[in-house]
Amino acid sequence: MRFRTVGICMKPDRPQDAGTVRGLAKWLDERGLHVLLGENAAEHVGGASRPRAEITGEADLVVVLGGDGTLLSVAREAGERAVPIVGVNLGTLGFMAEIAKDEMFAALERILGGEMRIESRMRLDVRVQRGGRNVGRHLALNDAVIANANFARMIDVGVAVDAMDVTLYHADGLIVSTPTGSTAYSLSAGGPILDPRLEAFVLTPISPHTLTQRPVVLPATSSLELHADARGGSVQLSVDGQIGCALEEGDRVTVVRSPHPVQLVVSPFRNHFAILREKLAWGAR
Repeated sequence: MRFRTVGICMKPDRPQDAGTVRGLAKWLDERGLHVLLGENAAEHVGGASRPRAEITGEADLVVVLGGDGTLLSVAREAGERAVPIVGVNLGTLGFMAEIAKDEMFAALERILGGEMRIESRMRLDVRVQRGGRNVGRHLALNDAVIANANFARMIDVGVAVDAMDVTLYHADGLIVSTPTGSTAYSLSAGGPILDPRLEAFVLTPISPHTLTQRPVVLPATSSLELHADARGGSVQLSVDGQIGCALEEGDRVTVVRSPHPVQLVVSPFRNHFAILREKLAWGAR
């Protein structure tokens, strides 16, 4: 794949990373690449800034400087376009932003030279149906969460799979995650770790009232329908922990596999299991 245009998006409010983004823009320019700067990057480099939606719509490659949250927001702005995204971790964990800051130029040298390995990461197509019509639609790379918007109140979340009733979760909420999202909120709620190359849904209850209600892994060909009873409170749907909406009584949330996965450029220096060992001290004694 030949690159002509590279976009740079970065986490806001990071003045300490000004030198990093300036060095990256200069490095790309010296190689004859047209550079598109997101708003936060342009503050440090100078020149015109572009909205993330325009950058992901035009660039041949997008470099994200930040953490997983920044990468999630850039992936959402990409919509249905299959643009390769490479994450450079300037945060803490960095499961998706796999490349360390001191590896950035070496990794990009290999990527621009054709040594690029891309993983197609499954996304969720999440829709809210109210009165028989769609009132909201979101694409999620990590997860969709239904939870009580009130403090310390349980809710009931009914789950149907392929029009078959599965169970009614009595819990603080329910997480529907992708394999990529299995190391995010779902993991902290007791869900399993899935290889991100898989295609599956993980249903993880949040603090279930009954301990026998355990996480469930379902094939990605499934069609999920969820409905919540707030028990006198209010219920919120959140997508990737960044956007969402309030749910009303009678709303149905449907979740299916999106036909538009995210194209993530993975680290040329370590595999997924090495990242687990490094970030989670997985298997350490």
